[in-house]
Amino acid sequence: MKEGVLHYFRGYRLGLFAGLVALAALLLGLVLRGMGPAASASDGGSGAATGLGQLSGLLPQQNLVLESALQVDLTHETVRLPLYKGAANGHTVWFILTESSDQGLAKNSGLNYAPKLANLANGCPDCVQTVTQEQPTADQNKFGQAMIHFVGEPDFSPTRTLAPGPNGFPPASFSPGATAGKGYSPFIRIDGTSVVYNAPIVATGDGPFDVVRHTNTADRALGIHIAPPAPAGQYFDSWVDLLLVKGFDAGQPILYLSTEADDPLASVLERSTYVPALARAGYTGGDDFLGSARERLFGFINGQTGANNRQAQGFQHIVLDGHASEDASAGNAALISALRNGGDLLNVFGDFPTLKDPRHADAYSPLWDAQLGQWTQKAIDQGLDKRQIDENVVFNLAATRPDLITGPGGAPYGTVGIDINCAVIGFTADAPTANLVAPVPNSQFPPR
Repeated sequence: MKEGVLHYFRGYRLGLFAGLVALAALLLGLVLRGMGPAASASDGGSGAATGLGQLSGLLPQQNLVLESALQVDLTHETVRLPLYKGAANGHTVWFILTESSDQGLAKNSGLNYAPKLANLANGCPDCVQTVTQEQPTADQNKFGQAMIHFVGEPDFSPTRTLAPGPNGFPPASFSPGATAGKGYSPFIRIDGTSVVYNAPIVATGDGPFDVVRHTNTADRALGIHIAPPAPAGQYFDSWVDLLLVKGFDAGQPILYLSTEADDPLASVLERSTYVPALARAGYTGGDDFLGSARERLFGFINGQTGANNRQAQGFQHIVLDGHASEDASAGNAALISALRNGGDLLNVFGDFPTLKDPRHADAYSPLWDAQLGQWTQKAIDQGLDKRQIDENVVFNLAATRPDLITGPGGAPYGTVGIDINCAVIGFTADAPTANLVAPVPNSQFPPR
């Protein structure tokens, strides 16, 4: 366990988290101050689902940014991705591909382009796993993927646990359901090449695959299909159905995955693999600066709660309203319904592939550097703690109203040193194209 972060989450139990049930999520009060709008109700949703766009059926193809996705089923809260076979430590592993640091190779494979990943190993060689690729003969492989050999792999056998505390969050106890083995990182580079791919391993072994208790699969794996041998001249996809996450970017509802985190509690809340090495990725607190591999994520510790609350958001909300203590499975209809209807963390992202300004579109990275906000008692008392949906609105608020929002325990707002591997999938309403407001002076960095 990461003792420093455990202290971070538990050490403020009497101060930071006192009365969390009464706390709230995003800033409708900013409208009154000209700092940004509240969440939209244009999708006709109700309660926590308000402003989340399409909530059921298959997501249209034009709403995907990860073009390799085979389908997004919003009724069942899953994305279906191609599943690739690899090997590690003498047995079979199965992985997905979501990003590439090379634009041409990303386009060729239907992946998200993330040039920042080229900086990932700066100061952290363990953040990028060097893998090898077999060179099959024509008789061995007429058409298809060559086997990838990983050095490390996740251990999916531990049981994920989360016992809610007296107010839900912080939890009374928790333990990650998957942890990185020696040498494992989801970010890989084929030996002899420079391109970095995001390639999380989501299952191990040759089956059967446990997609209920997840003893050999990632905690978000809800279904796995291994393709049979294909007839001559054809190729069949193996695939995995993974539980989606809902969030916002530039005022629009988006969908993404969460596959790894460098903090044990974050990995539990995100249902992701605990990979402590990622904490050293280049670099904490860096986003738009030289050498950064990271992007900002904005989360809220003490947001409002309630399945019927259109302002619900954050850690307390997902524990109380999103069935966070339960295993995710296709058969857990209550959990799927809660998340589908807004019971998720509903974090806010910064850069996104569809943003019109290339400076923001090309600054996208799946490695998200968490900026966690704590609403002050003043914000709560004045009803200014509403759901947030835009990066600039959050930054403007943090820069101009530290009496309303701070970092944990009243610390200055900014990074908390927690990183999460979050590949974006698509959007459920309109594509994010531009931030809702311009940044106020000194609210962002580097200077514009």
